[in-house]
Amino acid sequence: MILPARFIVSPVSAAFPVGVVWFTRIKFQASLKRPSAVRIEPAPHKSPALLNSLRVLEWDKLCDSVACFAGTSLGREATKTQLGYLNQTYEESLRLLEETNAAVEMHRHGGFSLDFGGIDVALVKSAIQHAQRDLPVTGYEAIALSSLLQFSEILQLNLRAVLKEDADWHRRLMPLSEEILQMVVNRSLIKLIQQVIDEDGSVKDSASPALRRSREQVQVLEKKLYQLMDSLARSEKEESSFLEVSNVDGRWCIRSGSDNQTNFRGLLLSSGPGRGNIIEPLAAVPLNDELQRARTAVAKAEDEVLLMLAKKMQLDLDCIEMLLHSIIRLDVINARAKYGLSYGGTCPDLILFQDNNIPEGLESREWTLFLPEAYHPLLLQQHRQKLQKAKKDIIDATAEIGRRKMQPERVPQKGEPDINLPALKERVAALEQACPVPVDFFISMKTKVLVITGPNTGGKTVCLKTVGLATMMAKSGLHILSAESVKIPWVDSVFADIGDEQSLSQSLSTFSGHLKQINDILSESTAQSLVLLDEVGAGTNPLEGAALGMALLETFADKSLLTIATTHHGEIKTLKYSNEAFENACMEFDDVKLKPTYKILWGIPGRSNAINIAEQLGLPAKIVEDARVLYGSASAEINEVIIDMERFKQESRNLLEEAQNYLKLSRDLHESLLRAKRKIQRHRTTLRRMKLRKIEEAAARARSMLHSKARQFRASAAQKAQTTRVDLSQLEKNEKLNSTKNTIPSPQVSMDTVAKTGRTAELPKVGTLVHISSLGRKGTVVKVDPSREEVVVQSGMMKMRLKSTDFRA
Repeated sequence: MILPARFIVSPVSAAFPVGVVWFTRIKFQASLKRPSAVRIEPAPHKSPALLNSLRVLEWDKLCDSVACFAGTSLGREATKTQLGYLNQTYEESLRLLEETNAAVEMHRHGGFSLDFGGIDVALVKSAIQHAQRDLPVTGYEAIALSSLLQFSEILQLNLRAVLKEDADWHRRLMPLSEEILQMVVNRSLIKLIQQVIDEDGSVKDSASPALRRSREQVQVLEKKLYQLMDSLARSEKEESSFLEVSNVDGRWCIRSGSDNQTNFRGLLLSSGPGRGNIIEPLAAVPLNDELQRARTAVAKAEDEVLLMLAKKMQLDLDCIEMLLHSIIRLDVINARAKYGLSYGGTCPDLILFQDNNIPEGLESREWTLFLPEAYHPLLLQQHRQKLQKAKKDIIDATAEIGRRKMQPERVPQKGEPDINLPALKERVAALEQACPVPVDFFISMKTKVLVITGPNTGGKTVCLKTVGLATMMAKSGLHILSAESVKIPWVDSVFADIGDEQSLSQSLSTFSGHLKQINDILSESTAQSLVLLDEVGAGTNPLEGAALGMALLETFADKSLLTIATTHHGEIKTLKYSNEAFENACMEFDDVKLKPTYKILWGIPGRSNAINIAEQLGLPAKIVEDARVLYGSASAEINEVIIDMERFKQESRNLLEEAQNYLKLSRDLHESLLRAKRKIQRHRTTLRRMKLRKIEEAAARARSMLHSKARQFRASAAQKAQTTRVDLSQLEKNEKLNSTKNTIPSPQVSMDTVAKTGRTAELPKVGTLVHISSLGRKGTVVKVDPSREEVVVQSGMMKMRLKSTDFRA
């Protein structure tokens, strides 16, 4: 339908101001929607008894708490799946703990970046699925894949740098070091993705010539359409008309008021009261059609680029998939390690008991369960969250007080709460003082059943849950929130009957619900199972309940690895004295404050505190006395014995703590003495080295002086010898000259010559002391040469060769 249109642009409401050149650069994406979460396979089927046990122990909440430390969405799901599996063998549990320990070492080293939060593994998983089906990947998926590859490469480089510094780290980081070094990173794919995909996930113009041409065409057409709209706006004369440029399904249109008339012809796309008319000018129709074709060409060119990336992925798809699985697995391991580091966990010593045999390396007096200062993880988490919220409230309140001071003229609004900063600080201080109380569990290997008694709200149930959760945490590769030297048995299953199991749908009472759960546990537990029973024998006649509870516990003593039960029945406490497989413990109660201390007293059965509490709460004295009479003198005597035992236990504990303090003090003194001894030895060694160095320096100086003096003496002796030889040669010349002048010697001269010759022929022997005429010194003959009528004489450090005429005997 073609209608005449009258078009007037309002200066305020116009979409595009007149005289401004405007165009849009459009980057279309092929399927930029994020994929849905990848489905994780469910855990193996579990029996109703085991499912109920996990529910009452709140294992799912602990799994969620650990999963929060994972950096990726698939890592969080995989963490929950791994922790919920609980079918690990002993060897698998040890491997999980080794992985956690290695990740903890990586964090403590500080040279590794284990922050997986920057990787969208769900998008990488979707990219792999698209490549497997020969579909183009999206820009977001390509960027996610590039981030995964770069993160893996950096992780490998950091590990190699650490191993280069110290090769021992390879052993300490096993098995994670092996898995990280085996990861295959396709660097060419990283470079390709960076060349064609922008950081925002859009395809770059430079990705292909066709894409560049198509986008340039889109820009040209949009500019033409703007110029057309601008010319239509300028052609309108009436100022009262209303005009607005609109875009409907990618086509440029004009929206006008329903009562306005326009001066151009166009297609009426929609009309209605209150909405106005949407008109596409006839002059814009061919341009809009061409613009649609150009945009289609852009989308097609982008699809070609993204399909090319998918083809490149197919060449290395197996390695990419293995890399993704490795990163998710590292994220799960890192979540377990960060959880342990965050809450101060300890790596447990996991012990395997088989066929009632003592494991190798253990003695019969050692522990089945050694759990000092163990915290309930969920209570610790809850306390930390409350404390963090209270501190945040103080920060927010302080900021609000500062903001109000900056606005003195501000009028308080009605109902605005007052800020009580001191009260908030008191709440933080109270929370810091009210930390969860740790419990100690020391169960020897001969104990098969532990019976815990104590008042209601005394912490018995929390103790059961703490042991159950700690055992499953160790089996799943988590560190235990306890002190050092933790020893925990490996169990195939943890069964628990805790809380009110009343079922209206099955017409079961509380007692019946407990019996059904216990019966299921009895049928499924093995010699490697941990059984936790809360208020065993409760919910029925006390005598019958006590008898049933005793029978059940004796059965579990023969059937399971370890059973821990809580009860109020006094008869069950007596099992310890007839069966050495039983042990008693009770929750300590402060008679003065009438509050439980949440500490366990070992080897002592719990006593009744109801009558004493009633008396201190002000119940009439006659009622209290009647109750004591009805309770019986025997029971009162038993309570007195228990009181004495508790007092003795408390005294023993005080003495033990004092002895431990003295032992710690003696150890500290011993360490101080050892440090002082090492310091003295180091000082002694330093002094010895200094003395030796000084002696060596003095000896070196002495040797240098001796060598210098010797050189000087040799030089002086050589100079004197040279002078002597010159004098001797001059005498010989003079004698020859005289002999030449006196051709005919006189008889007297001839006789003297003969005398000299005779004397010359008689040379001294070696060792003879002679007098050297030229030097005026004595010397010793060391060598005689009769053929040349010479001797070698040594005088001091100097040796000289002399004729017989140069010395005399």
